[in-house]
Amino acid sequence: MEHITELKSLLSIPKDIALITHRNPDGDAIGSSLAMFHFLQHLGHVVKMITPSEYPDFLSWMPGIEQMLVYDEYPDGIKSVLEKANLVICLDFNALDRVDKVGEIVYGLNIPKVLIDHHLDPEPFADYVLSDITASSTSELVYDFIHLLGWQQFLDVRVADCIYTGIITDTGSFKYGTSAKLFRVVANLLELGINDVVLQDLINNNLSEKHLRLLGYCLYHRMEILEEFHTGIITLSKEDYVKFDIQRGDTEGIVNYLLRIPGVKIAAFITEQPTIVKISLRSKGEFSVQEIASQHFKGGGHRNASGGASFIGLRPTVRKFKELLPLYKEKLSAE
Repeated sequence: MEHITELKSLLSIPKDIALITHRNPDGDAIGSSLAMFHFLQHLGHVVKMITPSEYPDFLSWMPGIEQMLVYDEYPDGIKSVLEKANLVICLDFNALDRVDKVGEIVYGLNIPKVLIDHHLDPEPFADYVLSDITASSTSELVYDFIHLLGWQQFLDVRVADCIYTGIITDTGSFKYGTSAKLFRVVANLLELGINDVVLQDLINNNLSEKHLRLLGYCLYHRMEILEEFHTGIITLSKEDYVKFDIQRGDTEGIVNYLLRIPGVKIAAFITEQPTIVKISLRSKGEFSVQEIASQHFKGGGHRNASGGASFIGLRPTVRKFKELLPLYKEKLSAE
């Protein structure tokens, strides 16, 4: 990260700081935000956390999450918060359009902006950037950020719990996105006193009966396996959303079940929303679903985890996705 000394000087004086993460925040978005929130409070800053939309219920146990401000529920108040801020820190997104109308406000602010993220191709809107696509998560980068500043004495158990939560959710409990460096980070978090057994239980064993019934429905009624293309697809319609009263976070992790099938290298979860069709993609090994998401569905993300959107309806979107698969057949067969 360039100009870290300059940024440390800025952070040495108490300020009003706004933390922003992306729409439909996941465990890494919330974990990195809360870790930064608690860390900056130790330094004496007044800190506000902002997300464009509500966070999922399975993260409601996290310390401080009740202070997260949701733009969809509080637009005027958040606009005031941002206009009052002396510094903005953007976490877990690489472009201002990932935060919708919040991004429009941030773009117009004449204050220092910091970006901490691990997605490909960050847009040049920030003055200070910590970007590393090899990192497991933005939460891991928050850990790095604290060490780069030389303020690891403020990395206490509460901050560590939040970092660990972001790492666990973005790596699928260490199933992907790992590195030797990441395990050294986690070892340090354990030495700081986190209870990894309790945290794993809170993160992974927090499903409602409705969630499990929805999972069963998806796997039995809405799963399609295309063996020729090493691909699995799960779809949900608007009617399914009504039938199961699906709320934000209820479908978290469902796409990953497809990759448990031997031979499946691409998993697609395609859902019909009120105005768009969302597509979540996962892959195994070296095959990049980021290419599919960015080139064909106005999206992006990581090599093995990306997403996008379509405006042509559910069935045409599924058909479009299937028609793309022959383009990648040779690469998938070689994996």
